Amino acid sequence: MNPIAHSPHAHAPSSIGKVMLTVMLALTPATLFGFWLYGWPAIHLWAVAIIAAILGEAFVIRLQQRAVRPVIMDGSGILTAWLLALSLPPYAPWWIAVLGSLFAVIVGKQIFGGLGQNVFNPAMAARVMLLISFPLEMTTWGAPLPLTSPNGLNLIEGLRVTFFSQPIDGMASASLLGHVKTEFTRGIGLEQALTGFFTPMDALWGMRAGSLGETAALMLLLGGLVLIARRIITWHAPFAMLLGVAVPALIFSLIDGNHYAGPLVHLLSGGVMLGAFFIITDPVTSPNTAKGQFIFGLGCGLLTWVIRTWGGYPEGVAFAVLLMNAATPLIDQYVKPRIYGRDRKGAALPAKKGA
Repeated sequence: MNPIAHSPHAHAPSSIGKVMLTVMLALTPATLFGFWLYGWPAIHLWAVAIIAAILGEAFVIRLQQRAVRPVIMDGSGILTAWLLALSLPPYAPWWIAVLGSLFAVIVGKQIFGGLGQNVFNPAMAARVMLLISFPLEMTTWGAPLPLTSPNGLNLIEGLRVTFFSQPIDGMASASLLGHVKTEFTRGIGLEQALTGFFTPMDALWGMRAGSLGETAALMLLLGGLVLIARRIITWHAPFAMLLGVAVPALIFSLIDGNHYAGPLVHLLSGGVMLGAFFIITDPVTSPNTAKGQFIFGLGCGLLTWVIRTWGGYPEGVAFAVLLMNAATPLIDQYVKPRIYGRDRKGAALPAKKGA
C-alpha cells in the first residue's frame, strides 16, 4: 500500500517548462526577423549565447551536486540567454555572448539560489555588466544586411565576423537612440537629426540598425499580446511601462520638440517593447500584486525616459529594470493583496449571524 502524499494536492494546468516554452514561441517571430535582417552573425551570436548558458548552468549545478537535467529542461536558463542575445549588437564578437550568458545564469541566477530566488533580472544584469565593461563592443552597430539581399553575408563570412571579429566595409551605422544622442551633443536640433533617419513605419517593422531582437517593435508587441491572451502575463506592467515612457515624452516634446523626442521615437526604438512584454513581466523580479506591477512598470518606463533624455547612455531600459528590481520588495511591502476574511487594514471581519 502506497503512503498518502502530503498536501497540497492541487495541480496547475501549466508548468515552468510550458510557460518558458510559450514565451520563447512568442519571441520567435522577432528573433527570426533579426536573423533575416542581420544574417549569419546574428544566428551565430544567438546560438553561442544559448550554448554557453546551458553549459555554464550545468557546470554550476554539478558543482552543487544537484540533478542537472530538471534545471536545464525547465527552460529558464535558455530563455535568459535568449533575451540577452536579443539585446546584443548583432555583429558583436562571440566572447561577448559567452561572458554575458555565463554572468546571467551563474551570477544573476544560480548564486542567488536558482530559479525563483534571484533579486535582479539576470538578462538585464548581464547586459549592464557588458555595457559598462565593454562599451565599444556593446555600442558598435551595423547596417542591416538581410540574408536575401545581394550584400548579405554567407555562412563563411558570418563565421569570420562572429568568431574572428572581422569588420566589413560599409557596415558601420548607428542606432536611432545613439544617433539622436550624438547629434544633440553636437548641437544639432532634434528635428534636423531625425530627418531622413526616423520614420514610424520603418521603426515599427524594424528596418534599421539596432540590437538583434529589439528593432522589430510590431512583432514584439504582437508576441506580448499573445502572452497576455494566453494569461502567461497580465497587462498591468507592460501598459504601465509604455505609459511611463510615452507621457513624459509627449509632455516635453510639446514644450520643446526640437530638444525632446516625442513618444513614437521612444516607444518604437531601443528595448522598450522587449522590456515591456518580456523583461519586466518576469514573475520572480517583479511585484506580486496587479497594483504593484502597475507601479513597477510605471517606474521602469519613467526611469527609461529619464536615462535616455539626461543620462550618459542613449538606452535606459536595462538600468531602469535593475533599479526597479531593487524596489520590488518595498513595493510588495506597501502594496499587499487583501487577505480573505479581513478588511483592507488587516482586521478580522465580524462573523455573519447564523454562520
